[in-house]
Amino acid sequence: MSQLRVDSRFGGVGVVDHLRAQLPADRVITDPDLLENHRRDEADLVADGLPLVLVRPRSTAEVATAVRVAAEHGVPVVPQGARTGLAGGANAVDGCLVLSLQRMDRILKIDPVNRIAVVQPGVVNADLGRAVREHGLFYPPDPGSFETSTIGGNTATNAGGMCCVKYGVTTGYVIGLEVVLADGEVLRTGRRTPKGVAGYDLTSLFVGSEGTLGIITEITVALRPAPEPALSLVAVFPTTATAGAAVNEIMASGAAPSLLELLDDVHLRAIEAYRPMGLDTNAAAILLAAADTGARAAADLAAIEELARASGATEVYTATDAEEAAALLAARRLAHPAMEHLAHGLYAQGGLILDDIAVPRSALAELLDGIAATAAKHGVVVGVVGHAGDGNLHPNIVVDRADPESVRKGHLVFDEIMELGLSLGGTCTGEHGVGLLKRGWLETEAGPVGMRVQRAIKAALDPTGLLNPGKVL
Repeated sequence: MSQLRVDSRFGGVGVVDHLRAQLPADRVITDPDLLENHRRDEADLVADGLPLVLVRPRSTAEVATAVRVAAEHGVPVVPQGARTGLAGGANAVDGCLVLSLQRMDRILKIDPVNRIAVVQPGVVNADLGRAVREHGLFYPPDPGSFETSTIGGNTATNAGGMCCVKYGVTTGYVIGLEVVLADGEVLRTGRRTPKGVAGYDLTSLFVGSEGTLGIITEITVALRPAPEPALSLVAVFPTTATAGAAVNEIMASGAAPSLLELLDDVHLRAIEAYRPMGLDTNAAAILLAAADTGARAAADLAAIEELARASGATEVYTATDAEEAAALLAARRLAHPAMEHLAHGLYAQGGLILDDIAVPRSALAELLDGIAATAAKHGVVVGVVGHAGDGNLHPNIVVDRADPESVRKGHLVFDEIMELGLSLGGTCTGEHGVGLLKRGWLETEAGPVGMRVQRAIKAALDPTGLLNPGKVL
């Protein structure tokens, strides 16, 4: 549980009454079941608290009102989207105001000429993708939770996804924001022009800030022309290290796959047990590659296949059409629920500690070998899945919540993987954010000067520390 409490001079029933006086009746919720349901995101084994009140605004003005009232009463504000995060960044603290932005779910504008969209934060990623496709356009960031996660949450964590190897992460597409600051003032940042370098890049400052600097209430994103149809292949490897070596060869060749994902044997067996799809459970690892170059896709995949075989792939299976390619992608998207199913199958109270380490691609094979060695040393089940083309891996550490020794070992493995990743020139989080889970590792990575600068920014924008307290810094 968080140690943060509402200031005893304020808060309590007073702030709820104040909110109800300022907002429509259905926006302010104190139902105990709903408060309980909004304690946390999907991060396992991370602390949370019980909110005092849940506010569900429908406009920027209502967000600003809620933030001003909370500030007057000294009540912390924790913004939430779809709560699909995996680092505890949306977890409530005791006595806070949870600000759920899910009902701010309108696509305000799609502009095919300027290739932009303007959306509220509660718009679901996949819904935006489908809407812009009708205009022949494409919003590339596609986190694994794209069917449920929101653009606001994606922006707050600078989310990635499977196509990042070719198209990059969220920050490359957010060109303007509307943000409610800690005192309730509304700030507009950025632009709607292809170019613009006036002043400091405040837009990028808020992207990835996890609700600690302001509440994002509108996002302007850049769009791209829709890619041509994609084809996919699966390459089977005898070891994870040979799969990692293949990634190096593919990327060094100048190939531009639209997707290059790795699943280890733990994940392959977990997916087959969860939803049988005919995956090769005897493989040590597979690489899933795709090329979205239309008529050229078959030739592009053939070049990737040749490199995979030269690196040690024992089998390569190529999808013959878009339907088979979609089925392969669906298997990859099942990785997280399949591992949760595996954990519950191994232990009555099975859980996952989910890592999110990213290293230079050239260090990928060494990272994979190190993860395997760490898991074996401590006798802990660790499944590895990730965006191999980005050097971004997600080791899933399986623990028994009911056994303190199992949980201790899980955290030990987590820390050793983090230490290895940083020693290889990597980062403690590639796309999930810092949240609560990686605060200590951010300090290690950023160093004292980096942390001093980040804390100075936080103090300038949120001097009383009420915005998403305890997260990131």
